[in-house]
Amino acid sequence: MSQQNSLLAGLWAKADTPGVRAFFLSIAALGVALLLAVYSGAAAELGDVGLAAGSALLALAIAGWVAVTLVPTLAKRTPLRWIGYRMEYKISRAGWLYIAATLLVALAALNTGNNLLFLILACLISVILMSGILSSISLAGVELRIELPEHIFAGQTVRATVELENGKLTLPSFGLRVEPVTAAGTPAAVLEKPVYFPYLPRQERVKQSVPVTFLRRGLHVQDSFRIVTRFPFGFLEKTRRVAVKSEALVYPSVEMDSEWAEMFPAIEGSIESFSKGRGQDLHALREYLPTDSVRHVHWKASARTGSLVVREFAREDDCRVLLVLDPYGGGPERPHGAAVEERFERAVSLCAGIAWRFYERNAQLEFRGAGIETALAPAEANIFAILRYLAVARSEAPEVESALLGDLAAAPELFKLIVTSRPRGTIPADLWHSSYVVFLETVDEPHRRL
Repeated sequence: MSQQNSLLAGLWAKADTPGVRAFFLSIAALGVALLLAVYSGAAAELGDVGLAAGSALLALAIAGWVAVTLVPTLAKRTPLRWIGYRMEYKISRAGWLYIAATLLVALAALNTGNNLLFLILACLISVILMSGILSSISLAGVELRIELPEHIFAGQTVRATVELENGKLTLPSFGLRVEPVTAAGTPAAVLEKPVYFPYLPRQERVKQSVPVTFLRRGLHVQDSFRIVTRFPFGFLEKTRRVAVKSEALVYPSVEMDSEWAEMFPAIEGSIESFSKGRGQDLHALREYLPTDSVRHVHWKASARTGSLVVREFAREDDCRVLLVLDPYGGGPERPHGAAVEERFERAVSLCAGIAWRFYERNAQLEFRGAGIETALAPAEANIFAILRYLAVARSEAPEVESALLGDLAAAPELFKLIVTSRPRGTIPADLWHSSYVVFLETVDEPHRRL
């Protein structure tokens, strides 16, 4: 009893008091008009024409007063957001079978005049009507939200959160399915598979976490979704479109295959030979990793343990690298083809993998590309700014490429790691003594030191 009282109190607190008062006043006035109309009919049958006419006119006056004064007030105060919902209807296979059975019963009832068949026909039609009404109620008042992780990498499975909120005061929703709206033959940008919500309580939110995988880098945008239900009987599939803009900025993959990982000892050796005053205080011994330089192997400790052991030094702050993505995308004629695009994509992915490797080693990293230049700082401070740029990077015009390489030649004091799709022999000679260039001219020749 107390729970019912609290429910009624909550509903009354949320209700529009003047609107509720106008509603009950309208019901009372129309009830009086109905009684007067019935009384007018009875008076006419008794032969009292004057009394019948007066009662009928009074009933019409009351009904007109309600239509002129109270109905506009109720219309202004009644939320009719459901009118703007874009509903789509689709009859299921079971629905077509049900309609065919209803038509057969209707023909039998008309041919035989059997009252029982007419009663069965009325029940069948009422089921169809109730199916449409209940599905509309189930879709009404439901709002959709989609949340994606802040950092997403291409090819990596992440968890997306799909949330439905039921704003109805008294009624729950059943059997809802969330799907992306896409053109025919176009894959979904955000959600790969529909998300099913069997039950959504009134005035509550329900969340589901679903796996999502983005195969390519870039900005993935999904402008609209649809909420579908076949509740309650499955005869009719009703859909309501929801305009929810969901964006996912997908970074390039930072996973590097063994072929590219083998270049890091050579890169580290180049950095060490270029850098001066590197720290020499021994900090610790640890197991050898494929990315470690052979110069750091402690041979005596390795002989004692039977496995390779490397030395770690107390000061590593001299590892300073300028990582450069050359925006070169083709020759002077700027050809556009699958091979050119694939080569540039490989350059972007490799650049992301190298930046992530320096981030894991907490090196001092600076990055330059077409339209971006970060300050020299610990890699953890600018790694995601670099990845955000690489997520949407595109090849640029020749004048942009030349300007970038010219600026690099003007900074000989900093070691430069350049990732480019240019052919060999096209890098300016001024960069030779302070750079390590990763060429992507061919797949079989991944890198070369200038």
